[in-house]
Amino acid sequence: MEKKRIAVLGSTGSIGTQTLDVISRHPDLFEAEVLSAHNQFQLLIEQSIKYRPNTVVISNDEHYSKVRDALDPYDIKVFAGPQALDQVVQMGSIDMVLAAMVGFAGLSSVIKSIEAGKAVALANKETLVVAGELVTKLSIENRAPIIPVDSEHSAIFQCLVGEHNNPIEKIYLTASGGPLRGFSDKQIAEVSLEQALKHPNWDMGAKITIDSASMMNKGLEAIEAKWLFDLKPDQIDVIVHPQSIIHSIVQFNDGAMKAQMGMPDMRLPIQYAMAFPNRISSPDKRFSFLDYPELNFEKPNLKTFPNLRIAFEVMDKGGNAPCVMNAANEVAVEAFLQEKIKFNEMTGIIEKTLEKATFVAQSTYVDYVNSDRESREIARSFI
Repeated sequence: MEKKRIAVLGSTGSIGTQTLDVISRHPDLFEAEVLSAHNQFQLLIEQSIKYRPNTVVISNDEHYSKVRDALDPYDIKVFAGPQALDQVVQMGSIDMVLAAMVGFAGLSSVIKSIEAGKAVALANKETLVVAGELVTKLSIENRAPIIPVDSEHSAIFQCLVGEHNNPIEKIYLTASGGPLRGFSDKQIAEVSLEQALKHPNWDMGAKITIDSASMMNKGLEAIEAKWLFDLKPDQIDVIVHPQSIIHSIVQFNDGAMKAQMGMPDMRLPIQYAMAFPNRISSPDKRFSFLDYPELNFEKPNLKTFPNLRIAFEVMDKGGNAPCVMNAANEVAVEAFLQEKIKFNEMTGIIEKTLEKATFVAQSTYVDYVNSDRESREIARSFI
């Protein structure tokens, strides 16, 4: 396997820092060519001094001078602003772009990466939620593979290796149930920020952890799976699996099922995406059946966690509806993180935004940008 030069977009977040862990473990196979962050400039500086990338982008240009001055002695090029990131990802020295930016903000740089023919290791699920039809079309036209990093989509991807001509009957995305599994409607109404951020299995960023608590994360993953694996909504099911050992399941048209299993550690799917089609060694803890004498499965409670139902509804509707839902959800989650609204008020904001926002059946990139902007304004009006 030849050494790959990786652009890590969102290097200071949960996925980004774990990606750099993987690079540290395999310096003979990977090197950080580009690092980027939005606000965490101090951590970006520390990462840059340690990993010595060719280029660094701080998308919030208010922090540009601090990053530039700190990295000046190390001969590292520093750029600022989201437009700079769109240009940097097209550099000829990049072999793979690992897209770990959170939310709609990651869409443009992924599109530019694909247009430049780069392989994309995709951890930014919102890219396909918002613009799945556009992005998958560009991927085919530019022969730029998209390799999923989310543990569930990585699991499906791994189960499909060697099954190219065998039709999928159904996939099952597993969900841990998050920190609020089993809560009653009354308990949900009084959920604190601390409770919602306390995930039982996964170490994730705040936004994704809240999405997991509301089950919106699984809804976003269902829409992403539709585009990644060319599925219809009725071919996608969600089951709650509290132990997070089975990461997802594929059922084929003969009834046979494949599951990918392992410990809940994001470094495994990150490493798999970066090294694909090879598997490389990992020092992480191995799963033992003896440590888990029972693996449990439950139906998701759509009454208590209606965001999952909403996600399937917008997937059926299509057009820009998933874009509207995503924008409203990002606004609602941010408001909850700032303790401006209650946990169960997020759903109402999303539903009311979907009712009020302009529906566009066939969307261009400009339509998605306009729809995102309009939906955020509408959602903020309900806070």
